[in-house]
Amino acid sequence: MKIIDAKNIKFDLLNELIRNEKDDILIKNCLGQRFIGCGLSGKNITIQGIPGNALGAYLSGSNITVEGNVQDAVGDTMDSGSIVVDGNAGDALGYAMRGGEIYVNGNAGYRVGIHMKAYMQKFPVMVIGGIAGSFLGEYQAGGYIIVLNKNNEKNIVGNFCGTGMHGGKIFLRTPDLPDNFPPQVKVSKATKEDLQCIIPYINNFCDKFGYDKNSFIHDNFYVLTPNSSNPYRQLYVEN
Repeated sequence: MKIIDAKNIKFDLLNELIRNEKDDILIKNCLGQRFIGCGLSGKNITIQGIPGNALGAYLSGSNITVEGNVQDAVGDTMDSGSIVVDGNAGDALGYAMRGGEIYVNGNAGYRVGIHMKAYMQKFPVMVIGGIAGSFLGEYQAGGYIIVLNKNNEKNIVGNFCGTGMHGGKIFLRTPDLPDNFPPQVKVSKATKEDLQCIIPYINNFCDKFGYDKNSFIHDNFYVLTPNSSNPYRQLYVEN
């Protein structure tokens, strides 16, 4: 494994070092460097510290693990591969991602999964261990967003969850559903068939962060889906 000390290294030089390395990479002392792993294929990267915005943007088959928190736009337009965050994530996590998997041990910020979509045979999945902010799944068109609420907080998501949603599913682990969902989404209790679809990803989450799988899969989940074939009807004007 190649060790790169990122202390006092600018983001462009750091990314050049990453691209030129053939072995697995451990980045130490990362502090705000942007675009790490942008468009990268076939690499395994572990990061100690806090990477800057757009970590793993356009990721194409690489695997990135962060031993700490991450900032905004992680996995922007991600195509394939995985991003694992043993901490919290900022805003716009998984913006327009169309494939691959993102796992966050902690909480996530605003506009997580906005414009998330499946593409051909690719299917994006995002698992958040804690809670998420407002506009979760805004304009979601495909894939799964799973919020596990591991600390059993009352407010699992912020306002406007699923606004403009027209595809995909959002799964929320909570005994009591919030009452502030927009009219573009249909909310129902998850069935056994629904849960079978997400159990593999919950198991992956537990394996990565050391949780007991039974602490999640036997609990109450709700699933959010688009409420009609015309989800913008209530959002803008009647047509």
